[in-house]
Amino acid sequence: MQAKRLSIPDVILFTPKVFGDERGFFYESFNQSLFEELTGLKPQFVQDNHSKSQQGVLRGLHYQLPPKGQGKLVRAVQGEVFDVVVDIRKHSPTFGQWVGVNLSAHNKQQLWIPVGFAHGFLTLSDTAEFLYKTTEYYSPAHERCILWNDADIGVQWPAAIAIPQLSAKDRQGQPFSMAELYD
Repeated sequence: MQAKRLSIPDVILFTPKVFGDERGFFYESFNQSLFEELTGLKPQFVQDNHSKSQQGVLRGLHYQLPPKGQGKLVRAVQGEVFDVVVDIRKHSPTFGQWVGVNLSAHNKQQLWIPVGFAHGFLTLSDTAEFLYKTTEYYSPAHERCILWNDADIGVQWPAAIAIPQLSAKDRQGQPFSMAELYD
């Protein structure tokens, strides 16, 4: 497995070693000791989530406030998504910056999203199944959402999807300038 720190260094992209032949493939999708060795981090995952979305569905930009902040390890196991992470830590040198990567069943990459980041994704393929491990349980009372198209953040979503499908909750996301953020 390879680990690459992205332009926001706390966000890490993992590329697994895949062993394949005419029968199919095999790879370790998670190994705690290797994760710790590559990152110096020791997350304790407490919940696994699995979602399925149609093409053009955009989920996010979601996060949970302390004391229920979530770190996430995410991946697409079917289809492809454009995955976005925004630094919402007020005292961070990368505050307000975002990074986006394509995660797909084909590339088998995973993205580590630390606590203090908002997260969202746009489904690019006909459908996509998305898995994520979290370091904290889901807590509706602590959940927040920033508008996916906030001009202050300026995420450059793929132009292939002109008007994304949003949930009612995501349509009511807060502007970045008004959102409750991490101190």
